[in-house]
Amino acid sequence: MARRAARGALAAAAVSLAVSLAPSPAVADTPGATAPAQRAAVVHDLPRVLALADRNHPNIAAARAKLSQVRAQLDEAHYAPFSQFKLTGGVALAPTVRGNNVFSPNTDVSLTSSLGVAWRAGIDGVVPLWTFGKITSLWDAAEANVRVNQATVEKERDAVRLDVRKAYFGLQLARDSRSLLRDVRSEMDKALRRLEEQVEADEGDPIELLKLQTFGAELEARGAEVDKFIAIALAGLRFYTGVPDLDIPDVPIRPPAHRLGHVTRYLTAARLYRPELAQARAGLDARTAQVRLARAQLFPDIGLGLQVGMSAAPEVANQLNPFASDPGNYFHYGAALVLQWKLDLLPQSARVRFAEAQLDEMAATQRFAMGGVATEVETAYAEVVEAQRRLDAYAKAAKYGKRWLVMVQQGIDVGTMADKDLIDPAKAYATNRFNQLNATMDLDMAMSRLAKATGWDAIAPDGT
Repeated sequence: MARRAARGALAAAAVSLAVSLAPSPAVADTPGATAPAQRAAVVHDLPRVLALADRNHPNIAAARAKLSQVRAQLDEAHYAPFSQFKLTGGVALAPTVRGNNVFSPNTDVSLTSSLGVAWRAGIDGVVPLWTFGKITSLWDAAEANVRVNQATVEKERDAVRLDVRKAYFGLQLARDSRSLLRDVRSEMDKALRRLEEQVEADEGDPIELLKLQTFGAELEARGAEVDKFIAIALAGLRFYTGVPDLDIPDVPIRPPAHRLGHVTRYLTAARLYRPELAQARAGLDARTAQVRLARAQLFPDIGLGLQVGMSAAPEVANQLNPFASDPGNYFHYGAALVLQWKLDLLPQSARVRFAEAQLDEMAATQRFAMGGVATEVETAYAEVVEAQRRLDAYAKAAKYGKRWLVMVQQGIDVGTMADKDLIDPAKAYATNRFNQLNATMDLDMAMSRLAKATGWDAIAPDGT
């Protein structure tokens, strides 16, 4: 009986479970995130949950929409320089006008009793031939902006994956802890019934009965808290994935399969795969292109000007003399080498200096990003090392506690030890067993954070 009462100390550890597995309040309180009770749950493992979150999470969808926007801007940048053509036209009433530049029987009155329909249309534009790098610099900047937003999609995906893994592993830990609490509660109920019978027969200690009853009540409270946070973790996963009746396989939490290597391996991976560094590199390319564009604005644009125009007014006499102006009836076309040059050289020089300062700012941001990412990788690496050592230590402690408990139980069976001697080994085993489960989740999350810090998602645990 003392052994059953001592194991009740495990219940206090359930309090820490709440913090570790609960998603943010905004996620937990999201309307529609909880599946209707009458619907059968759809069970998905972690890889499938991650795929669903990648497809349905609003943050990733917003980043993809932004990427589509900048890709459209890139297409616009490609087409715009060669689309500088304009069509103008119109239809009007024109009075009857006869004669030529020497004599006409009509006057210059615009409105008469004799009117006819007249129309006019014209197309003109410029095909750029040489812009001193304006067009190519614009293309380079737009392409770099696309790469920035591609990295943004990866950044949002990494953040969502970390949140999904936190909820998934937290749910596994909660269910494992609930199973452990149920085992404790089952054994305590048996002890309570025997002790109640002994107290009623004046053979037991009422104080010991009150201790067991107190532990039992506390276990009920902790069990309710665990059930609540299981529901919260499920609500978070359902929100992330967009599946209202989602559930996960009922399997115990396990440590990650990836074997930790040297820290330089992960620093190299971060330089290759980290989306923030890709953003910084693309941003530097964009600022460089903007500097080239600003400098190119100091020079003229040279192009081929094209023009076609036609006008027809049947009630107006067509003038065949090339030296006579005939706005009513004509057809002409032409091509010429044209030049346009904005001579605001001093303001443009200031714009060049502004673009160069932005480039310097972006270069400093890139250096900061590289240093910050390296620090983040080393921090995450240290967390994995510490979590692995802590897990190994708690696994040994739980193993030793169980051996201690078995030896005491054997001593009680042969009569060399008393029941009260079970208190310490039972408490040690129960506490260290929960600590082992909690350390397993800490290791899974530490490895997940290392995967996010490096951009190397393959090293993250997959829940199996």
